[in-house]
Amino acid sequence: MRKNFAIVFALLLVSATGFAQIPTAGNVYVGYSLAHGSTGFTDTGTLNGWEGSLEGKIVPYVGIVADVSEQYGTLFDPTFGNVSTRVQDYLFGPRVSFPAGKFRPYFHVLFGAGHLHESNLNFGSSSDTAFADAIGGGVDYHLVPRVSWRLQFDDVQNRFYSIRQDNTRFSTGLAVSF
Repeated sequence: MRKNFAIVFALLLVSATGFAQIPTAGNVYVGYSLAHGSTGFTDTGTLNGWEGSLEGKIVPYVGIVADVSEQYGTLFDPTFGNVSTRVQDYLFGPRVSFPAGKFRPYFHVLFGAGHLHESNLNFGSSSDTAFADAIGGGVDYHLVPRVSWRLQFDDVQNRFYSIRQDNTRFSTGLAVSF
């Protein structure tokens, strides 16, 4: 009986220290996103969409970010004409930030995957999933307690159809701290 109690106590102690590692501060962001660049078959163009992220602080100035975005629209290709395009990015990585009065500037490096879907009446549809990364940052402007307005700019790189695409992504919206 004593041995079982000791094992249960040890497991509870170890699990309690594990919960201490869960981030207890961070923010949730949702906003409008505008991407400019090229995709697999189309020339350079602009796509509209949305972006959302979840950041958990691991130490006061460093957090881990999960970032999801989707941009969509119609791009023009000289060979195929108008191409309906949708790009989704699923990115993760570290973010460094620091408070400066009502502002909180930040910088991040994110890695993950991108998914492209293109369709056209002339050639049908195609899709590809490839490695993606984003280097960028932005600034949060504190509006009211726990709510900030975010401006973010990223250089997003995808490799759809084994071709490197360097695109810019601008996002703006609300960030809620927890």
